[in-house]
Amino acid sequence: MLTITDLGVRYGTTVAVDRVDLEVPDGRVLCLLGPSGCGKSTMLRAVAGLEPVGAGTVAWDGRDLAGVPVHRRGFGLMFQSGVLFPHLDVAGNIAYGLRREARERGRAWRRHRVGELLELVGLAGFGARGVTTLSGGQAQRVALARALAPSPRLLLLDEPLAALDAELRERLVQTLREVLTATSTTALYVTHDQREAFAVADTVALMRGGRIRQIGAPAGIWSAPASEWVAGFVGYTTVVDRVQLAVLGLVELPAESRIALRPGAFVLSRQGSVHGVCVSVMPGPEVIRLRVDVAGLGTVEALSALHDEVVAGQGVRLAFDAAGVAGLPPRAADLPTREG
Repeated sequence: MLTITDLGVRYGTTVAVDRVDLEVPDGRVLCLLGPSGCGKSTMLRAVAGLEPVGAGTVAWDGRDLAGVPVHRRGFGLMFQSGVLFPHLDVAGNIAYGLRREARERGRAWRRHRVGELLELVGLAGFGARGVTTLSGGQAQRVALARALAPSPRLLLLDEPLAALDAELRERLVQTLREVLTATSTTALYVTHDQREAFAVADTVALMRGGRIRQIGAPAGIWSAPASEWVAGFVGYTTVVDRVQLAVLGLVELPAESRIALRPGAFVLSRQGSVHGVCVSVMPGPEVIRLRVDVAGLGTVEALSALHDEVVAGQGVRLAFDAAGVAGLPPRAADLPTREG
């Protein structure tokens, strides 16, 4: 198990990681989620031994790793660009981390292990391919297989899908989750993408300004964000006072005084009880997102079906879905919080 205690990393007078405590149990995936510059990649590099730790400890199974060099930690690394070796074919890249074991177990074992990993990442039969002939997604699959080849006790992944286009990223997220689960890999995963984090991780830790702002299971964070900032970062679009919703006659509201709304909290409906004026229309591949001005409430986001014809300036009616809201604690509560 990875245990991070009171971890601090500084660059001169700049605090990059500020007294962070985290645990990653064996066989679990913890994702560090946050905006650029929040300290998540710095923390991953500190765990790997690539950044000096200014305070606190990084330990594995209770053993402090201070002074243990990168290559002695038994950790695997996978970065945004897979950095494959161009002079080696796919099989050679994957086998690179098996050199020591292969000397003891032999070439037949190495070939079997490489074939096993290629099948695991969906690239069976690609062993003889040159890496320069691979697509971006295929290259990252090879990089994942190479990182997993020596069966690391911890896999560190730093924005592994960030360089890929959106469609490919969505496909590989599922592959990553399946592979990490199938191999019972313990992993620390860094990303700025909320959908990616929630799809891959067992536990998500949201970072801002070098600190953990909330940690818990994805469903727990989604249903009960610890602050307005967390709510906005994970996909809520509007924060309103509870009384504003109550005045509209809406019921089944959270008890908190401030309420965060997801886009799906309001849906275009001819039978809806909430009246408003459409301000803007943004078509998407699955739904249309509307911005609607509602008297007494302000501008909110709403969803409509692709076949609905709506234009800016048009009066609309909205139905309210109480499942699309979450109560927020007082503003001063933007502090480290554990959920679930």
